Amino acid sequence: MRRAALAVGCALVLALAGCRTVPEGSGVSPYLRALALPSVGPTPLEWNRLPGRVVMVSFFATWCFPCLAELPTLEALQKEHGPQGFQVVLVGLDIDGVKVLEPFAEHYALNFPVLVSDENMQKGRSAFGLIPSLPATFLLDKEGQVAGAWQGMAGHSDVSRAVEKLLRR
Repeated sequence: MRRAALAVGCALVLALAGCRTVPEGSGVSPYLRALALPSVGPTPLEWNRLPGRVVMVSFFATWCFPCLAELPTLEALQKEHGPQGFQVVLVGLDIDGVKVLEPFAEHYALNFPVLVSDENMQKGRSAFGLIPSLPATFLLDKEGQVAGAWQGMAGHSDVSRAVEKLLRR
């Protein structure tokens, strides 16, 4: 029992060590810096691979039905465009954080990272500002700047065209 507790403790320390904030003067956009959050589930965030990629950041909550309904679209987009330099990142805004998001991410076994928002992000104190409704999605270009944003569910074909356009740049 003690060995298992030690293993869990070590895993938590290692996971949190990779979630440090990125220095202001690092040349990385504030939107990408805001994603230096802990990830849960089977697909970890490889934060250092985000710069230079087209990134879709979707804010959601586990209790939000439209958010859940959008998951198959996000998975399809990741599968279609991931090899060309595209990355979907899901950011959970659930107040209970890891307690709710960890089992959610494990259950759905998504092909993209699920991040746990921090208090600053939940209060609108990140580059993304206050998220007024869910789902809220931001499409970042290869420089990490917002190239598109929408609230609510978006159609697969429209989003796919926007991603393809940014990938060609």
